[in-house]
Amino acid sequence: MLPDPEKITRQPDGDLAPLYVVSGDELLLVTETVDRIRAHAKQQGYTEREIFTVDQRFDWANLSQWGRQSSLLSGRRVLDLRIPSGKPGKEGGAAIELFCRALPHDTVTVVTLPGMDKQGRASKWFRALEQAGQVIEIKPVGRDRLAHWIRQRLEQQNQTVDRDTLQFFANRVEGNLLAAHQEIRKLELLYPPGRLTFEQLKNAILDVTRFDVLQLPEVMLSADMARYSRILEGLQGEGMAPPLILAVLSEQIRLLIKIHLKKKSSPGITAEQAMTALRIWPSRQKLMAGAVQRVRYPILVQALMRAAAIDRIVKGVAKGDIWEELLNLGLYFTAEANANPAGRNGFLSVINSSLNK
Repeated sequence: MLPDPEKITRQPDGDLAPLYVVSGDELLLVTETVDRIRAHAKQQGYTEREIFTVDQRFDWANLSQWGRQSSLLSGRRVLDLRIPSGKPGKEGGAAIELFCRALPHDTVTVVTLPGMDKQGRASKWFRALEQAGQVIEIKPVGRDRLAHWIRQRLEQQNQTVDRDTLQFFANRVEGNLLAAHQEIRKLELLYPPGRLTFEQLKNAILDVTRFDVLQLPEVMLSADMARYSRILEGLQGEGMAPPLILAVLSEQIRLLIKIHLKKKSSPGITAEQAMTALRIWPSRQKLMAGAVQRVRYPILVQALMRAAAIDRIVKGVAKGDIWEELLNLGLYFTAEANANPAGRNGFLSVINSSLNK
């Protein structure tokens, strides 16, 4: 895997690989990477381009037929093969393997895929692509890297901002990288090179924050209530269905309960061993382990009871403000609810009183 997609085209006279695989879910970064490959190829005489977009009606025979076409008459070519689903199927997988065994001459092939999971990367067709060319994995720009990414983009157009202004900008465009890119370009049009003030930036950008429902359990587990509240408010504004939010949060609570029970049933087992036994992805184990250590088993049981009460509100058999209840659900993961028995009991008395209303 190449950690930096720009490395492949940073040197204008660098050698081209016969095949590139660009994999990722961040549409802006995937598009920019493919555009750089195409531009680099064009500089070296690969002027013709063919686009194949794989859908349910795509005929994989077109791929082998295109590969057999003589390039003597058509010149240097770029084949842009797009597989939006990331699942070519049995026939497509076989066609890709066959294609990789005999790549067409005078051709640069660019295969675009979404972010691939472990099973997808282990497939025969993906391994064939990996062996035939270069795989470029586009990592998403998470909240922890967003401000840095914005600062780099501003510096490319000779503009800078102070730290507080940069964080304000990041908060306004979180979860919407394409909109962030557009707002950055807008700043280049509105203001000359140099340092931008907070007022200039505030007046120029829009609040284009977009949140994914899957962000919510991550923040809940980390007990960042300020961000939990902000994401929940954003999901409400976007019209996200409360049952889906509740299902995602409840699943995390049940999983934490299973980890606690696994540890109780197997004395001496560590949280990491329990999570491995429960087939929790290694990338999530650190976050889950922190929540297991911080949130006690009785609190989790109470949280699951609260989730059941919210479900009754969703179904209309109980009264209550669904969004306020979802907000309160996140409180179970705060330090105040788990710090000590007295504090926990006081917190639970408030929770239980609301459950019984």
